Amino acid sequence: MSLMAVMNSQEIFDTAQWAEVENRRLSQEFDQRKIDPNQSLGKDDFLRILMTQLSNQDPTAPMQDNEFIAQMAQFSALEQMTNMASDFSRMARMLQSSEAATSLGQAVEISAGDEMIRGIVEAVTRDEAPQVLVNGRLFGWEQVTKIINTAKENDTL
Repeated sequence: MSLMAVMNSQEIFDTAQWAEVENRRLSQEFDQRKIDPNQSLGKDDFLRILMTQLSNQDPTAPMQDNEFIAQMAQFSALEQMTNMASDFSRMARMLQSSEAATSLGQAVEISAGDEMIRGIVEAVTRDEAPQVLVNGRLFGWEQVTKIINTAKENDTL
């Protein structure tokens, strides 16, 4: 079934005016939100753009089925990549926590500002940001610069 719509000159003028007003409003909203133009778009932004495009399309030249399907495929791919990135972040946190746990009882070297601290890991917290207890102080796992073989280092600590 094909739908043919014809706009008279007044309707074309009104539509052009509406589009200009809407573009001005969106531009002001963009400026007010202080959005970084280099910021990447997320899946919510993509869906909002697609819905705006569908609701404001020209009735005399509607979006073709293949265009719509291509955009939906892009949206689906974007959502899958977002989910994968989230899963990879979760896996990285788990690996970091596991790595910190295996250092229990090991000698480590920690960078704490300008000083380097050496000691034995006495305890480990297992959360999103693991910490190690060395010489009675807690340090973030990211501060550990070296894990030392305790068999060789027990005499020097």
